[in-house]
Amino acid sequence: MHQTLVLNATYEPLGVVTDRRALLLVLNQRATAVEDSDTVLHYSGGSLTLPAVIRLHKFVRIPYRHAVPLSRRAIFARDGGRCVYCTAPATSIDHVIPRSRGGMHSWDNVVSACHKCNHQKADRTLREIGWKLRSTPREPVGAAWRILGTGRPDVRWITYLKPYGVEQMLTAAATA
Repeated sequence: MHQTLVLNATYEPLGVVTDRRALLLVLNQRATAVEDSDTVLHYSGGSLTLPAVIRLHKFVRIPYRHAVPLSRRAIFARDGGRCVYCTAPATSIDHVIPRSRGGMHSWDNVVSACHKCNHQKADRTLREIGWKLRSTPREPVGAAWRILGTGRPDVRWITYLKPYGVEQMLTAAATA
């Protein structure tokens, strides 16, 4: 299923909607297509290109910000698709403090790892095996992270999400 990035009237990313919802917003003149996708919808009177990015005509105020959902894809994207221990391509996630030792399944305890490092670390702590993290894991913030953490981004979205500091995530998510 095709998805469309929705931008606020100020070009701030708001979320992702289905192609059907995006088309309805454009046809009802509530939004304008900013970027077209490669998908063409044919009907008896002609054809329409489905939008990849739309911008709302009216500004939508967001009353509060949701937390970024913790997902495998979002972890890989936050860590640049690389193992935090050896920088090899990441293939799994690892709990820095193992769950068997009371570690939580949270943003500050889950990192991306390659199979080899994950297997070698097993249920030991970093101190026990003398390893260090390349960077301290933290919860990402911002609308762009919430958007990209939920699915594979369309390459046409990159221009609109780059200003929100997610360049590393965009690269990792596009190749994941």
